[in-house]
Amino acid sequence: MERLQSAPAETRGPTKMSGIGRVLVAVYGVLALAALGRSFVQIVSKFDEAPLAYALSALAAAVYVVATIALVKRGLVWYRIAWATIVFEFTGVLVIGTLSIVDPALFPHDTVWSWFGRGYLFIPLVLPVLGMWWLAKHKPEPHRPEAGDA
Repeated sequence: MERLQSAPAETRGPTKMSGIGRVLVAVYGVLALAALGRSFVQIVSKFDEAPLAYALSALAAAVYVVATIALVKRGLVWYRIAWATIVFEFTGVLVIGTLSIVDPALFPHDTVWSWFGRGYLFIPLVLPVLGMWWLAKHKPEPHRPEAGDA
């Protein structure tokens, strides 16, 4: 048992998330499924009507899927992936949200991030801020070799 407790974070089993972390992962998971379903239907049924908007919705869905996985996984690598996806998401929401207001012709149909996520109750705008706050408060500790580690 002693050996298991001193193993690097990447090799230990997952810990149970609690509180805001659990809610954050649940909301990311629901948003990932919603965006994935929406983009799939849009691309299959009417891609030619707004290819940029639907491709951006698919990109947003992929970002939400990776962010959800990265928030659940342990270790420094997954922590960095979570940061990268959430910063990318926030940037996307700000850029696409702004462009959809300034030049609506760019997006004849809404994307997940259009109008700062208004089609999703502005969750795409608020969620990355909460995600970055949570990540800043839960940075994994680097593994320190102990006596007996190989």
